[in-house]
Amino acid sequence: FKELFNSWYNEAENKAEKIETLIEEFSKNGNAEIKANTDFEKSFSASDWNSWSEEEQQKMLLNYRMAFLADSWVNWCPALGTVLANDEIKDGVSERGGHPVEQKLMRQWSLRITAYAGRLLEGLERIDWSESLKEQQKNWIGKSVGAAVSFAVENRDDKIEVFTTRPDTIFGVNFMVLAPEHNLVDEITTEEYKDAVANYKKEASLKTERDRQADVKNITGQFTGAYAIHPFTGDKVQIWIGDYVLVGYGTGAVMAVPAGDQRDWDFANHFGIEIKNIFEGIDISEAAYTEKSAKLCNSDFLNGLPAKKAIKTVIYEIEKRELGKGKTNYRLRDAIFSRQRYWGEPFPVCYKNDLPYLTSEAVELPEVDKYLPTEDGEPPLARAKNDAWKVFEGDRMEFNTMPGWAGSSWYFLRYMDAHNENEFVAKEKSDYWNQVDLYIGGSEHATGHLLYSRFWTKFLFDLGHISFDEPFKKLINQGMILGRSSILYRDKFNPDIYVSAEERLDYHNKNLDSAIVDEDAEKVIFKEGSYKERFQELRISIDLIESDILDTERLKNWMPEYKNAKFYPSENNFKCGFEVEKMSKRWFNVQTPDELCEKFGADTLRCYEMFLGPLEQSKPWDVKGINGVHNFLKKLWRLFHDTDGNLNVSEGEADKKSLKTLHTLIKKYKEDLDRYSFNTIVSGFMIAVNELQDQKCNNKAVLSDLLIMLSAYAPHMAEELWSKLGNTESIAYANLPKFNPSFLEENSYAYPVSFNGKMRFKIELPTNLTKDDIEKEVMAYEKTAQYLDGKDPKKVIVVPKKIVNVVV
Repeated sequence: FKELFNSWYNEAENKAEKIETLIEEFSKNGNAEIKANTDFEKSFSASDWNSWSEEEQQKMLLNYRMAFLADSWVNWCPALGTVLANDEIKDGVSERGGHPVEQKLMRQWSLRITAYAGRLLEGLERIDWSESLKEQQKNWIGKSVGAAVSFAVENRDDKIEVFTTRPDTIFGVNFMVLAPEHNLVDEITTEEYKDAVANYKKEASLKTERDRQADVKNITGQFTGAYAIHPFTGDKVQIWIGDYVLVGYGTGAVMAVPAGDQRDWDFANHFGIEIKNIFEGIDISEAAYTEKSAKLCNSDFLNGLPAKKAIKTVIYEIEKRELGKGKTNYRLRDAIFSRQRYWGEPFPVCYKNDLPYLTSEAVELPEVDKYLPTEDGEPPLARAKNDAWKVFEGDRMEFNTMPGWAGSSWYFLRYMDAHNENEFVAKEKSDYWNQVDLYIGGSEHATGHLLYSRFWTKFLFDLGHISFDEPFKKLINQGMILGRSSILYRDKFNPDIYVSAEERLDYHNKNLDSAIVDEDAEKVIFKEGSYKERFQELRISIDLIESDILDTERLKNWMPEYKNAKFYPSENNFKCGFEVEKMSKRWFNVQTPDELCEKFGADTLRCYEMFLGPLEQSKPWDVKGINGVHNFLKKLWRLFHDTDGNLNVSEGEADKKSLKTLHTLIKKYKEDLDRYSFNTIVSGFMIAVNELQDQKCNNKAVLSDLLIMLSAYAPHMAEELWSKLGNTESIAYANLPKFNPSFLEENSYAYPVSFNGKMRFKIELPTNLTKDDIEKEVMAYEKTAQYLDGKDPKKVIVVPKKIVNVVV
């Protein structure tokens, strides 16, 4: 964090640099020539900088630091007293406890991941990841090429900047939509619309950004009474607010072109706003035209131009008239780095006169009386007394902690030099080990951990700490182990009441009067027979369930929010719902391995997990097949022992059949490992053990090589048997056996001999015989005369190393 705080992003060099280089430039030339990743747009001179106090300079540097304080809109949950990520919210309430979540402007630490947007996209071309995962990151980063255009506000000095990928459609603009949280909304709203705008802003604040983006069916918005001025025509343009526009995306404002954007078309059609047609020969009475093939009309100097040429032309005019500029924009936003929790890495930050400064030493979490927010809503660390901090400097310490990804973004680098107490990894060691060669992880981390770790690595590379700028060379998405989640159904209108899975319809119909029924609403969900949207689904621990029946008393003591729970129709035999989904602590559906290890052993569990199916496929957890794997390991154990359990191995040379079995396995083991097909290797082990058992093989050399391969799957059994064979060093240091193809070469082949298509017997013949030799051997064989029954064969068909068929 200190490195991030003490760095800035130099866009001219396209890399992060130490903050001292920026300070030096400010002191010599001000910021006029600086190309930095920052939202700060005003200019100052060197004399301005040098005349400022230390506090004023520090305040200015916050606009440039890689780690900076900013007011950000966050998902705030008052009941839990913390900010929640989008994936911790469902249906507008917290996943845990079902508490209301609202949008709140909070001062937070953020990191400038946006500075790396272009490099994060470029780097995807140099790594061996799945195309689907790369596509997720590309969409999340969201590169868009277009233009930034300023619209003046009528009778005010303010301007509203919009970013558009279709500047060619600018003559189709006759209204604008701002995010409800846009900083100009309150200032430009006229007296007539103040109450309506305030109410709309309140409603929007209760929705998460994800809900606002996903809800395309319900069209909402509010006119502010204000107008912008069209930069080319000078016409008045209505200014609305709408929750489908997000303050954190782009500029928090869109120029609405209903003729060319379906969402704008729906908005205009819903509110009766005029829709201007700017596409030659296109009917837009039923829907917007979103293609780029039509020529423009009603567009002044763009008339008759196709989209591609019109975009270049209008950007030229925008820049010529100083109305804006051509611009590349990214959907990616700076990463909010603060959490209002006790656990997590504390910031090495103290405040003096409300400005952040780095502490002189590392900070450890202090003791607090409760792990809860204060009565004033401050994070739990605000409960700590000054003397509880081992390092206390300035007026107060930072009360937020870092998120979980602060550590997960770079922990893997520590593996190279885990005992180094002076640096996270010595440069010579990171140069030697380099990137992680293979990372196996879930695709659910695509826009979280996997993106942040790439950002982290590029930053450390910029500062010269490591010599590579991508963390994971190859990445495989393993399939998830699926578990059976238990679901409680809570009545949204009576939050203390939980309804049995089978009684939801009955409960709903009997309690219609307690639900809100709006017959005038476009979507009437709370009417007789319609019940599913009435209930909130809450995951609960599978330990509270037996055959889907809930232990209601244990539930009340499980978490405080269930203390006053009431159950319909009764507490007796109360049945929960279920769903098969990702096995995760978050869903409370994790099956612990302890019981299976106790019953079958850890080696059986390891082999069975691999045997469940291909690595990349999701697999429901089911222990029905575990006995088969357990029996395979017991059978393998018996290869080494006699019936009395004594070690029984031979020292002589192995016979050819055993060597063929062994080297068939070695070949398959190597090929399957190279394909990351771990499940088929278990099948190979099973086949080999069955064959060796049939061959009564107890040869020490063969069994030793078998153990070395097995050790990755069943390390405990392999280690013990390895020791029994007289080895004093761990099997972990043994070399994998090498494949010898000569052991798979056959000197003879057992030909199945058929008469008129029916196989009658087999005959063992050398593999080097010609077709004529094979036919002679078969015709001279004593059993052949029996099936010919004195007749001459009409034809003898010979396929070398396959079959012989005699047609009589």
